Amino acid sequence: MYRTHTCNELRETDSGKNVTLSGWVHSIRLHGGLAFLDLRDRYGITQLTVNTEDIPEVKTLRREFVIQVKGIVRKKPEANKKLETGTIEVFVEELTVLNTCEVIPLDLDNPLNNTDETRLKYRYLDLRRPQMQHNIKMKHLAMQATREFMNSQGFYEIETPLLIRSTPEGARDYIVPSRVNPGKAYSLPQSPQIYKQILMVSGFDRYYQIARCLRDEDLRADRQPEFTQIDVEMSFCHQEDVFTVGEGLMKNIFKKTINYELKTPFPRIAYDDSMLKYGCDKPDIRYELFLQDVTEVVKDSEFSVFKNVIEDSGIIKALSIDHEFARKDTDEFTELAKVYKAKGLVVLKVITDEASKQLRLEGSAAKYLSTEIQMNLIRELDAKEKSTILIVADQFKTCNDALANIRKEVAKKLKLYDESAFAFAWIYDFPSFEWNSEDQKWDAAHHIFTMPKEEHLQYLDGKDADPGKVRALCYDLVLNGVEVASGSIRINRRDIQERVMNVIGLTIEDAEKKFGFLLEAFKYGAPPHGGFAPGMDRLVALMCGTNDIREVIAFPKNKQGECPMDGCPSDIDEKVRRELHLKVEK
Repeated sequence: MYRTHTCNELRETDSGKNVTLSGWVHSIRLHGGLAFLDLRDRYGITQLTVNTEDIPEVKTLRREFVIQVKGIVRKKPEANKKLETGTIEVFVEELTVLNTCEVIPLDLDNPLNNTDETRLKYRYLDLRRPQMQHNIKMKHLAMQATREFMNSQGFYEIETPLLIRSTPEGARDYIVPSRVNPGKAYSLPQSPQIYKQILMVSGFDRYYQIARCLRDEDLRADRQPEFTQIDVEMSFCHQEDVFTVGEGLMKNIFKKTINYELKTPFPRIAYDDSMLKYGCDKPDIRYELFLQDVTEVVKDSEFSVFKNVIEDSGIIKALSIDHEFARKDTDEFTELAKVYKAKGLVVLKVITDEASKQLRLEGSAAKYLSTEIQMNLIRELDAKEKSTILIVADQFKTCNDALANIRKEVAKKLKLYDESAFAFAWIYDFPSFEWNSEDQKWDAAHHIFTMPKEEHLQYLDGKDADPGKVRALCYDLVLNGVEVASGSIRINRRDIQERVMNVIGLTIEDAEKKFGFLLEAFKYGAPPHGGFAPGMDRLVALMCGTNDIREVIAFPKNKQGECPMDGCPSDIDEKVRRELHLKVEK
């Protein structure tokens, strides 16, 4: 046999045993007539001691050689507290080189010394690093915990097809030409959305799948062309039922993967409240630093910036921080506001007036604010002496985007949160529709099968028609300011479906072309149903302390959607092109 034990298995109680170990040379140190090796495998590291006179070939070893050793376990005179096997060593009596290794083309000890491209090209070496081994293990444990919990709740794990008909889901599809059906093609699924709804029509009641999803979209740290999500659907459920399952799932994943106890139930935050207090629909609730709408407070000021924004139906929001920032910091905040398309940032400091002994504001915009407005602003924001007030005046989206991201930067700079903490929240009551000013029409804010709240159905059409008032039974699960899951209660009634499609100008004929087989299934007794889909990669990445999902995917693509290791995508062979009836135009 190649080994009797792994490299993380031996302990002091094994002293005196004859053992066989195999693995990679992690390090080698020569001291006189002795060589000290760290032998590594997936499980850990064991220190080896070799007499160079008895086994002279040990001097020819280099890092990452694959070797087998036979020897006796001995207690170490001084323990190495950095290793789990640090109380023992193996005195080597036989050594066999199983394979050699050329000079490693990347730095395994300091990954920051490697470019992303180098790490991806030699991914099989990069994956040997303990951190990457840990990350991949975390994903494995999260998948196990997912299956354990979902099975315990009566869900069936059901596979859905990878070769499907194209259905619009927000990104471009990857297309697979059909050899046996010339001129036709399959699409790869962006998600199993329609198939899981059909499974509910089929009566399976509770479905889940650890699903592979593929989307042809521009890439960044939290996006890959192929990724994994935990796909969940339930029949005869309300929104709160979905929340309960989602919380139980997250609780089990975090406990079984990193031994972290989540407190449930998670906070529920309505979309409008989230936008008001945090400026975004994916708030980081680890710290309390809230935005406040001060449009009414400053509407009578002489400051032209404020006046112009109010006249243009914009809003003015402020962030009061109990900290006196240096000019360098506020300049950074101003530049950050501009990154998110704000025209600028108003910076005010709260000081005590020497004459009146009252609090007042100091800053370039303060002179345009009357004493009364200054006092009202300080009172409204509950600002203290030496506080800094940051204000953005702009249209709703720009104002919130800019100040929400400044809030994050302030919290990071002042260390307002525990980086080891995990804070979940459900965001709900999203708008059903959003106004498309370019086309002068309403668009579905999510997908057309999202059920509006029952009390808002009256706003879809008729004398009370006002689609902007309609809130949907859809929701996001947010973790530390990152969206990790989204879902909704689905429309299962044809009459409501047609009313929703009328709002966005989609005829039943158009819908039949895009979603015909789902609408056909809905004719035959579709139950009320809903679900959600956590992103497995994103979730595990956050548990591993990173926002980059490439760190938890074994073989990710680069920003161009390429794999430097295997060279894909590659040119199509001429013979294959002919078989698929493809013509390439350059």
